[in-house]
Amino acid sequence: MTHYYAAGEGRPLILIHGGGAGADAWGNWGANAIPLFARRFRTFAYDMVGFGLSSAPSPDEFQYDQDARIAQLIAFIEGLNLGPVDVVGNSMGGATALGAAMRRPELVRSAVLMGSAGLNRGLNPALGAIVNYDFTVEGMRRMIAALTHDGFMPSEEMVAYRHELSCRPDIQQAYRATMGWVKQRGGLYYEDDEIAQVKNRILVFQGKDDKVVPLTEGYKFLDLLENSSGYFLDHCGHWAMIEHPQLFARVAIDFLENA
Repeated sequence: MTHYYAAGEGRPLILIHGGGAGADAWGNWGANAIPLFARRFRTFAYDMVGFGLSSAPSPDEFQYDQDARIAQLIAFIEGLNLGPVDVVGNSMGGATALGAAMRRPELVRSAVLMGSAGLNRGLNPALGAIVNYDFTVEGMRRMIAALTHDGFMPSEEMVAYRHELSCRPDIQQAYRATMGWVKQRGGLYYEDDEIAQVKNRILVFQGKDDKVVPLTEGYKFLDLLENSSGYFLDHCGHWAMIEHPQLFARVAIDFLENA
């Protein structure tokens, strides 16, 4: 079961959250992005499998790999008869959007990859705070610090919301399995030739202070993706939609409306 939020009218747009502990559609997009995008688009934000209120099947019966996340997105688009859609994806959500464009390009009109995974081979120290998250409040604070620029101060409500969600037993086991897959693979990446096959319009949005996805990976996406353009923002980490919501929405909407 895929849980989602919907708002607005017009061309369909899907927002996909990242893969950090306690992530879900509402926490990543609800307060700022959904209202902003819903002014111009029929906006959907869903919880990836193993996150939020979507199903979190036992790892004994389910493989928490990237194929499963891509399959969920494709099934979501087809199940609601939305295609072709625009997609905005952060981190693991960006890699999922990119994967759908690889496998079913006719379903994706254009995509915004924001701090997107897909090229990160290896686990840098910031990723360590995510893949080795210990389900404590202090662990959540460390993870949020790794995901944002150094001047960002999370609210106590944000810390509590994400921590409480991460501690649900079924979410815990799903998260351990998801991060176990990332660690076993040595990152969340595609082969360069797979990425280069994507011909959909792409905006690569990158925070210059992103500790999780280095700036060089944003440049490499531009090099590999033929129909891509880029926007690189100072004083911004991995969460542009939370750190700079108005600016991020304005840039993304301008790109999507000029398709």
